[in-house]
Parts: sequence; C-alpha cells; structure tokens
Amino acid sequence: MSDVRRLFVIASALAVAGSLFVVSGSEVRAAQAPIGLGTAASYAIIAGSAITNTGPSVISGDVGLSPGTAVTGFPPGMVNGTIHATDAAALQAQADVTTAYNDAAGRTPAAAVSADLGGQTLVAGVYAGATLSLTGTLTLDAQGDPTAVFVFQTASTLITASSSTVAFINGASACNVFWQVGSSATLGTNSVFVGTVLALTSITATTGASVAGRLIARDGAVTLDTNIINNGTCTTGTPVTTTTTATPTTTAPPSPTMPTGVVALPETGSHESTVIGVVALLAILMGVTLVAIQRRRVH
Repeated sequence: MSDVRRLFVIASALAVAGSLFVVSGSEVRAAQAPIGLGTAASYAIIAGSAITNTGPSVISGDVGLSPGTAVTGFPPGMVNGTIHATDAAALQAQADVTTAYNDAAGRTPAAAVSADLGGQTLVAGVYAGATLSLTGTLTLDAQGDPTAVFVFQTASTLITASSSTVAFINGASACNVFWQVGSSATLGTNSVFVGTVLALTSITATTGASVAGRLIARDGAVTLDTNIINNGTCTTGTPVTTTTTATPTTTAPPSPTMPTGVVALPETGSHESTVIGVVALLAILMGVTLVAIQRRRVH
C-alpha cells in the first residue's frame, strides 16, 4: 500500500472513531431517565421510624413519616411545607419511595468507582461501589445537558467527611442526582451535599450539613442537627405552606435554588466539542502530510 493511501486510511479511521465516540456518549446520557418519585417528589424528608431534629434547622419541602409516629424538634426547627405523620399521604409517599429505591438499585450499566469519590469529575451515568464516601470535592459534569442524570449505588454505606462538597459544572442539577444506599447514610459536619438520598435504613445529617435535594429513609430514622434541607428547586405545583407552630423569626428561608455553600463551578467546553476539535485537527494534519508527500513525489 502506498504512503498516500496508508495515511488516507488512517485519517478516515480516526474520523469515524471520533464520530462514534461522540454519538455513543450522547446515547449513554439519553438512556438514563430521572428516578420517578411519585408523590414523594414534594418531600424534603421522609422516614420510616422517626424524625428527630436538634437546633434551628430549616426544611423547605414536605416532611413525611410512616409507619413511625415520632416527629420531634419542630420547633426549634422550621418546616416550610406540610408535616405528614402516619397519615394516608405519608403511607403513599413511602410506597412510592419503595418503587423509586428499587428503580435506582436496578439501574444499569453501572461503572465501578473508587470508594472515595473526592477529587473526581464524573459525567452523567450510573456508578456503583460496595461503599461510598466523599472527602474533599466531587464534581458532576452535565456536559451542557440540563437533563443529565447521575445515579450512585452503594451496597452498604454512604459517608461524607466534614466540609466535603458536591459541585456542579456545565448545567448539572440537584434534581437529577440520586443516591441509592443499601444501609445508612451519614453527612459530615458542614458538608455540602446535593441530590436525593434513598437509604434503606437511616440517614444522619450532622451539625451544619446542607442538602439541595431530599433525605429519604425507608425503614429507619432521619436525624438532623442545625441543617438546611432544600427541595425547592425540584418541587412543582402549588407552593407548600408552613403548618408548624414555630414562632416566626427574621431568619430568611434557604435560597430557592440551592443551600448556602453549594458550588456551581464555571462552565467549561463539552467533552464532545473537545473530541470533534481533536478529530478535525488530526484530519488537517493528515491533509498537510498528504500534500507534502505528493509534492515530494512530483519533484
């Protein structure tokens, strides 16, 4: 095979491979739909056995408990929503949670990730580990797709370190982040977390932890200590109303977009654009090489 023909074949193969890479990446993201929460979508907190709060926590969204009966600590905690304790609404929400949990646990294909998610940048998809933890910052990159869905599966625990952060770039949304936890979850002191936690057993938010999303424990308790839990960005329909008897204060409710500290990093170019640019550059270089070879042969 001549040098000209050989280079032409290589250039064509690179262009085709790059195109397939871009298409396949788009199809992987499109394949993941959000986890359907049913009537549980309006809730910021759902628990099975008990809900306990210490300190001036602020909850934006409904609060539900079933089959347990003990909801304590409100006040001093504030609920900008409706508390459903062992009523028909809470029972239905728990039924919908079971469906959502099973959906999240069954999502495939799942990519294995290291136990500590800190320091990683992940694109949309399904990620699984025997246990999951977070030290430092986990960055979720939607690659310019506001509907990009991130599903994390852990067979056992989810534990975040103090002051850890989940950050967004390129349009990622807390509404499309889901954490399926096979046992219990613990959010570290002053940590900043995003997404819907679907824990089989219990969830503990330690002092100062904030969440843009939901804390849902199927069987056990949700325990709070001076937290901000904000489901405002993912709730649709009629705005919720406050039904607790707490004395009004001058403390403003959390931001309707995300709790204090949630990080939205600067937008960056999409992965597909980078790949296309590289393929185009390779094609240009191949073309220049072909011309040079042809001129050398003529002379």
